[in-house]
Amino acid sequence: MEIVGSGLASLTIVRHGESVANRARVVAERSNVEMFRAAPRDADSPLSELGRGQAAALGKRLAAEGYPFDLVLSSPYVRARETARIALEFLDCPTPRLDERLRDRETGILFGLTETGIRRRHPAEYAEQQRLGGFYYRPPGGESWPDVALRLRSVLREMGGHVLVFAHDIVIVLTRYLFGDLDEAELSAQTAAQVRNASITRWERDDSGLRLSVYNDAAHLD
Repeated sequence: MEIVGSGLASLTIVRHGESVANRARVVAERSNVEMFRAAPRDADSPLSELGRGQAAALGKRLAAEGYPFDLVLSSPYVRARETARIALEFLDCPTPRLDERLRDRETGILFGLTETGIRRRHPAEYAEQQRLGGFYYRPPGGESWPDVALRLRSVLREMGGHVLVFAHDIVIVLTRYLFGDLDEAELSAQTAAQVRNASITRWERDDSGLRLSVYNDAAHLD
């Protein structure tokens, strides 16, 4: 059986900068309201002004590191594509290829709802989420974390050399799971991946295989 990531010399995954939806969700959660939608579709939420600045800072950091990327991939979602476009202005590397397998988790009927909104509008689903935990719960019309992991396995098998990916928090956390850095119990304890906007996570190959060398590093934003 082919080992996931066996062709990689290094893998750098960055989370997109802050999106308009990220900001709207924070405001909605603090206000204890039910919805935070910032676009008709999750795929269409653009970067906020802060997010655009974060993307530029990310590009400068990557340029200073001088990694020789052989392949650049991006989620097709607007927030990831915009982050790639801004950051890559500072780099001399291949044009990014869009891959839908790197998209964010689809949340189905829970799209645009805060935790308060889920409890009030879908109490049975909220109870099921609490029973199963964040890892295995699949909202109607959406994906569980293993569903996302399945599509990530296929794209990781195709990667080779030094690769840069612009994607989402769940892509980063589930790549750690697929590489053996996290187990199911650790992931089930959380209902959402906790990775900072425009942060850098990197695996580098040594004699023992791919090693996590950087995780959730956003020092360039401080």
